[in-house]
Amino acid sequence: MSKKTAIVTGSSSGFGLLCVIELALKGFTVIATMRDSNKAKPLIERAKENNVAEFIHIQPLDVTSADTIDNFKTILFEYPSVDVLVNNAGFALGGFSEELSLEDYRRQFETNFFGVIAVTNAVLPFMRTRNQGRIINMGSISGRIGFPGLSAYTSSKHALEGYSESLRLELKPFGIDVSIIEPGSYQTNIWSSVDQMENHADSPYLSYMESMLKEMETGKAEHGNPIEVAKLIAQIASQQKSPALRYPIGKSVKKNLFLKTILPWKTIEAVIIKKLKQ
Repeated sequence: MSKKTAIVTGSSSGFGLLCVIELALKGFTVIATMRDSNKAKPLIERAKENNVAEFIHIQPLDVTSADTIDNFKTILFEYPSVDVLVNNAGFALGGFSEELSLEDYRRQFETNFFGVIAVTNAVLPFMRTRNQGRIINMGSISGRIGFPGLSAYTSSKHALEGYSESLRLELKPFGIDVSIIEPGSYQTNIWSSVDQMENHADSPYLSYMESMLKEMETGKAEHGNPIEVAKLIAQIASQQKSPALRYPIGKSVKKNLFLKTILPWKTIEAVIIKKLKQ
């Protein structure tokens, strides 16, 4: 019997790298994609440590490039099936809305949102012909709750929530399941661009930004181990029963989502502003 095939985007580090390993350990042949395949060394080393290197095929893929996606699509014909797609590629752009350009927002959406759609559309025909498949999108708690200084990232993840919900309804009749993972804060490098936000002395948001960055730095000690998310994705990919739509995971994530449903917005707003009081 042929091994099932899984595709993971953004697999050079973080959740993506760990997810590739966990899927390979679950028995999948994994197509590990990344924008720059020269950055595959950490993945290759980890794969060898876990004795799964032979099950991992590294392919270059820039989710924002139509040409590389078209090229990637031709490669998929070499596989007996395409069973799982993990849309993990993404980054977090930090900055206050007034000080970000429209181009900044477009760049954020090109990767985190439009890139997901482009890769999904390339893969779907392979799943539909077999009336089965599983699409797992990497969302975020930021897709359910807004945060100051992260409006571009939060907006892209909110959009991904709506897309995933609609796509699940569209694909269910074809035997294809769609799920979205909603992690809280984990020890990955996705926040590197936020950490590197420039503090301009003349910015009206300077003290607000400093408070926010301080709060984020303090919270790093409590960030979770990203292997938890990778194992969850591997479990969803390999389980027999149809998976749920949403999977919130991480410290206080479920509690915060529950509080948002029962508390008035004014209360939530007051708590956040007080915590980041200038």
